[in-house]
Amino acid sequence: MSERKLYPPQDPFSVGLKCRCPRCGEGALLSGLLTVKPSCSACGLDYAFNDVGDGPTVFIIMGLGFLVLGMALYVEFTFFPPPWVHVLLWVPAILALGIPTMRMTKGVLIALTYANDAHQGTLTPESSSPSKHDQNAS
Repeated sequence: MSERKLYPPQDPFSVGLKCRCPRCGEGALLSGLLTVKPSCSACGLDYAFNDVGDGPTVFIIMGLGFLVLGMALYVEFTFFPPPWVHVLLWVPAILALGIPTMRMTKGVLIALTYANDAHQGTLTPESSSPSKHDQNAS
């Protein structure tokens, strides 16, 4: 019997935002700021399937960059502050918004990977698997 059937399905977004195990929803997913644990302390799920790579980083850089750049441009052209004001405003804002958001995004992507049983795509030679177009033509 599959181990997935022993555990009730978890909502990937709720367990991901809480950085909890995608199978049981109990054990911690991350240790430290962004390091994925080797396995769940509650159910023993091996997190080796985790292959989110730079996905969370890209989402956060694009979203947070858009938001902070917009706010920085507004402040610059409205108040004309000296450069040190921008450093005092935006460096803490980026860190305060980026790190927690990165943890949550990483948790959600790992939980979605588990929930959808996602694996890296592979290409097969054309001769061994006919395409849909070839099947429809006959």
